[in-house]
Amino acid sequence: MTTCDLQHAAATDRLHQVEQAARGRIVEVVGPAGRVEVGDLVVTRNTGLAVTPTTRHVPDPTRATTTVEAPFVERGIHTRLGFDPQTWQPAPGQEADYAASLTAGFGHGDDLRAHLAHLLSPRRTVTVPTVLMAVTDESLTELPGDMPAVLAGRGLRMPTPDEWEHACGAGADTLFRWGGECPLDRIPYGPDGPHEQRNAFGLRIAYDTYRAELSTDTTAVHGGDGGESVCGGYGHLLAWLPLATANRNPNMAEFVYGPEGEDLCEDFSTRPVLTL
Repeated sequence: MTTCDLQHAAATDRLHQVEQAARGRIVEVVGPAGRVEVGDLVVTRNTGLAVTPTTRHVPDPTRATTTVEAPFVERGIHTRLGFDPQTWQPAPGQEADYAASLTAGFGHGDDLRAHLAHLLSPRRTVTVPTVLMAVTDESLTELPGDMPAVLAGRGLRMPTPDEWEHACGAGADTLFRWGGECPLDRIPYGPDGPHEQRNAFGLRIAYDTYRAELSTDTTAVHGGDGGESVCGGYGHLLAWLPLATANRNPNMAEFVYGPEGEDLCEDFSTRPVLTL
């Protein structure tokens, strides 16, 4: 058997796994450009074997047939996540904007690097499994501690913080999923801005600071801060930072999982994951 035969067999086997895992909820699987959609879920990946595209039809209780386009061979991948403020070079205006926020009483630490070190996850190498992840987040229907059981009833689960961060950045090592800069003449509110575009995996993620996505890490909140920085008048850069890929927002997490957050669970969200 040739290498091409082995690659094709591996791709066929992976396609079968996805079909079985997603049976009953498939709408369309689209490839091979970096993502594979299954209904409102998307496979997050940035590596894999290249094989010849094929088209198959998969039985679906809700439709006569479902078109599935391959190729895709997803594996657990080794990737770099997190952010290192010490080696980072700020874009023009970012340090001055933070200094203005600090003067107004907002921020953690005497300079922007100290603030980022407080908020962002550290630089690290991890192995992230391939998963099917929701294209958009879903508002919680129960308290955060009860959501794992709620999702398990649907055959889904919450993402780990590494899965969320990898899905958001899609391989980019910049401060934000779209690059290292953000508009400093306005806050991230309204239809205009880089946050409104889907990311490289096709996910609608880190798109609204009024969202606050939860993962399996109870010390972290991702993709927003519930609007705190915008409503609080923290300053332009600090209003954008909740959308930073590696932002874990530990202070917000303390609130979410504390007694004060119990009455506001519907204001938080999570991004369901289907394990392959």
